[in-house]
Amino acid sequence: MSRFLIRRLISAIPVLLGILIVTFVLARSIRGDPCRAILGERATQESCDAFNARNGLDQPIPVQFVIYMRNIAQGDFGESLRLGRTVIDLLAERLPVTIELALTALVIAVVVGVPLGMLAAYRHNSFVDVATMTGANIGISMPVFWLGLMLSYLFAVVLKETPFALPPSGRLTAGLNPAPYYMVWGWVAQGETPPALWVFLSRFYVLNALLTGNWELLSSAVRHLILPAITVGTIPLAIIARMTRSSLLEALNQDYIRTARAKGLAERLIVFRHGMRNALLPVVTIIGLNFGFLVAGAVLTETVFGLTGIGRTLFEAITSRDYAVVQGVTLITAMAFVVINLLVDLFYGVLDPRIRLS
Repeated sequence: MSRFLIRRLISAIPVLLGILIVTFVLARSIRGDPCRAILGERATQESCDAFNARNGLDQPIPVQFVIYMRNIAQGDFGESLRLGRTVIDLLAERLPVTIELALTALVIAVVVGVPLGMLAAYRHNSFVDVATMTGANIGISMPVFWLGLMLSYLFAVVLKETPFALPPSGRLTAGLNPAPYYMVWGWVAQGETPPALWVFLSRFYVLNALLTGNWELLSSAVRHLILPAITVGTIPLAIIARMTRSSLLEALNQDYIRTARAKGLAERLIVFRHGMRNALLPVVTIIGLNFGFLVAGAVLTETVFGLTGIGRTLFEAITSRDYAVVQGVTLITAMAFVVINLLVDLFYGVLDPRIRLS
């Protein structure tokens, strides 16, 4: 197992390096320059020359890349040209928003999608099967921005002042300023700068609420997550349901299933223990890939619901030619895909002993 992990991690290095090179070149190939994109009408030739010299943008692209890679090796992702903050600080502040949203959406997609797929496969060609797959096709076809707006209108306008009302935007109720767990526990004195990792963990508001016992914060964070999580999780839910159905149908038509039925085993035992376990490998692959896409592709959802995550941050960085932020977000997203694929491969060994033994 350790040899497998080492081999996969080593093979990920050229992948990440290639992504960095492509992103670095493409970002600088876009027409326009950061100075005029950021300063707008205030940009003059003199101010732009000074801006480029100050940020090293007057150097040839190969020289800029060598400097950037040297800084990356030292753990320095650079500084945002637009915001004047380090990329590490921006990621520590905004990445938890996207991860929390992606995890919530994935939980909804798995908890609802897998049982629906199993039910559709077990009731193959019945009304339940047709209705489930029709709903899945509709879920895949709905644009994310349209669904987000419709849900906001329904739960924030139509159902306003009812027990079913939900907030249409933001992460927390206005005026609610939660104290991070490291302040509550006295790990950091007032005015002292906490480590970036502590800031990163405290920005997971659900986790922070549980660690500090702040139930008002927990309620507000969960309520604000419901609508964006349903919006961004609808397409993965439909994909997971369809994949579960097709994979389980294939498994239930195998000889060992007919043998189990001939032995008189209970149908529930046949479906769950024999059929579903063998059908889970492609489902797990789809779940892992969808989590990676949720982390990388929440731009529209974060925009509709006013969430400042890395999706919205990446969009703003591209429009303002903020190279360091674009490269930092791209690198983190690529690393997330590498880690998720590694976890999926490890889970294969848990589901199928033949893979583990090989």
